[in-house]
Order: sequence, then C-alpha cells, then structure tokens
Amino acid sequence: MTAAADGTTGRYLVLLEDDWSDATGELNRVAGIRAVDTGQEGASPGLWEGDGLVMGQLGVALVTADEDQVTALARAADEPGPISLIEPERFVRAIEPTAPATDVEAPTVDETLFTWGLQATGAPNSKATGKGVRVAVLDTGFDLKHPDFAGRTVVSSSFVQGEEVQDGNGHGTHCIGTSCGPRELEDGPAYGIAYEAEIYAGKVLSNEGSGADGGILSGIDWAITNGCAVVSMSLGAAASPGQAYSRTYQRVATRAIQKGTLIIAAAGNESDRRAGRVNPVGHPANCPSIMAVSAIDAARKMAWFSCGTVDTIGAVDVTGPGFDVHSSWPTPLRYKRISGTSMATPHVSGVAALIAQATGARGFELWARLSQTARRLSLPCTDVGAGLVQAP
Repeated sequence: MTAAADGTTGRYLVLLEDDWSDATGELNRVAGIRAVDTGQEGASPGLWEGDGLVMGQLGVALVTADEDQVTALARAADEPGPISLIEPERFVRAIEPTAPATDVEAPTVDETLFTWGLQATGAPNSKATGKGVRVAVLDTGFDLKHPDFAGRTVVSSSFVQGEEVQDGNGHGTHCIGTSCGPRELEDGPAYGIAYEAEIYAGKVLSNEGSGADGGILSGIDWAITNGCAVVSMSLGAAASPGQAYSRTYQRVATRAIQKGTLIIAAAGNESDRRAGRVNPVGHPANCPSIMAVSAIDAARKMAWFSCGTVDTIGAVDVTGPGFDVHSSWPTPLRYKRISGTSMATPHVSGVAALIAQATGARGFELWARLSQTARRLSLPCTDVGAGLVQAP
C-alpha cells in the first residue's frame, strides 16, 4: 500500500453498533462487500485477503471499497441499523526512539543491579511478578531466539503480510524486554518489570516500523480473544492541535475495557521542549479510553521530546521512565539504550501487570489503580497526568 497525502491507506474501517449481528451479511447487503469474520471457524487472519475482515471481539470491519461502496456504507451509517460509522484507515508507525540530545545529559544512576526505570517505578521492592497475567505487546515483533527469554511463555502472531513475528527492527523486542523482561542475568542490570508475565507478541508493524490501523485493531482483537489483561502499544501517528480522535478506536477501547483488557499507548515524541514547543498526544493514544503515557528522565524531568496535553483532545494520563532506557535487542547485539515515549509505555504496561496480579483488577479498575497509586511529581498534570506509575 502507498500512503495518500493525508496518511490514509485507501481502505476503510467500518464501526458496528454495540448490538451488531451478522456483520458479514450486512456489508454484503449494503455494499456488495464479501467479508470474513475472524470468529468464524477456519477464518484467515490475513488482512490482505478478500474484500473485508470483521474483527468479532471489536465490532469493527476493515474493508476495501470503491467510491460507490463507500457512499453506500456512509448512507447506511446515517440510518438505523448495525453500521455506526465509516472512516479511512490510517498508516501508523512505531513511535520512533529518539537519540538523547547532545545538550541533555542523563543523570548518573547506579544501574549495577536494576535499570533506573525499574528503580523509579519501585519494581525491585514489589512482591508481584506478573505471574498468570497475559500482556500483549503490539509492535514490530519479537526476537524469539533471544537467550534472556529462554523458558518463558511467549505466544506470537503476525498481522503483517509476508513477515514472520521475528523482529527485524528491534523496537518490539526492546518494548517487550522493558515490560516483561528478566530480573536475573549473568551480566548487566535487570530490566524487566513484570518478569513472570505471559508474553503475547503481536507483530502489527513491519520490520521497517510501519503498519496500518487494520493491523493494530486485529492485534487488539487477538489480544482480547486470548484474555490479555494489558495491551501495550508504542505506536501511532502524529496529531495536530484540535484534531479529533478516532471514534472507531475510542469505541474499540471502551469495548476492550469492558471485556477486561486495558489498552496503554505512547503519547508521541513530536515535541521539542528545549525550544518551548509541546505537541499534542498522537493517534490512537489521544482517545479518552486509551491510557496515554508521556516520558520523564532519571532526574524526574520531562523528556524533551515527550508530547503533552495542549487542548481538550488527547490528555496525558500517566508518565513513565523513557530516557536512556536499557533493554533487550535482537541478537547478536542483545541489548541497547534508546529513548522515547515508546520506552515509557512498556514500563507502565509492566506495572499494570503487577497490579493486575496483586489485586485481581482488570479493565476500568486497573486503570483507576494505576492512576491512584502513581507518584505525584513537581510537574504539570498536563505533562504527566496522575504522575509516575508505581509497582504495588
């Protein structure tokens, strides 16, 4: 697919009403679109096959449609029936890691035993391990052969055409390491928050770090189907001030929470606070029912690149360690330090898994506990929300 000037793919997302039924039949009746339901036995998860795919857990269809079919679907959305709205599918990218600025020095922190991110969130002092909690990381995949994860429960699936889950980028492996990596290593600091959580690695972005809404939503659908308590997404697209959030993602996030799955996403790296410029939270983290995560450094200051709350759309909910973060990387390199709200997000997701194990909280309750137990910082709530998340 080639991106249009507005960043869309040429495909469409069709949101269904809460009481939808027989979506495949309705799409065929209204617009002559032959779609496959992921809930049907033997259904292919391939987004690139056929005219459309209905994601059964979400009540969303991804369709390929010509102008007449789009018109028919839009008309149906204005009338009583199962079709609620239609919106263009957008391209998204991994929230690219940011190289630390040369004029910003990382504070000296003793990381002999634990990374500064683990120390900042209080993870080493927690009795929770994440055991029994399923965490889905939707990203560029995972290095399935990484020696630090030998013996761990890892379930994986690819939603990228022609690419296996094996991570050819590194971004996904780094995020999985931070959220669910190990604590006992022969060399180097422990870097994983929920080190006994069950890992669900969904490849929704290519090895080049790009993807589209359909792949992300299919990954969320897969995570819900597999009973994941947490979905971690260090991905998205930049938003402009005042730009509306996706109504489809908002409804999906609400439905996910109701099913016990909390979606946590990176706020974005488009700011330059050194120059006094703060950009708004990006898509899809700007949806009210998706927990948006900003980034701080080891001195508990805002990371210079971190997006923030700039208007009534897209508020930061919590913050996490996101500057000069050490975590896993595909072999042979094995480890790497990078910065970004991408790195803050898996810290929050790992803490969410610890709280889920310790309290049994899911969905709305898990969101509330993450917010209520966050450490207040001497920074504006527009930048850090409720504060720095803390392990139970």
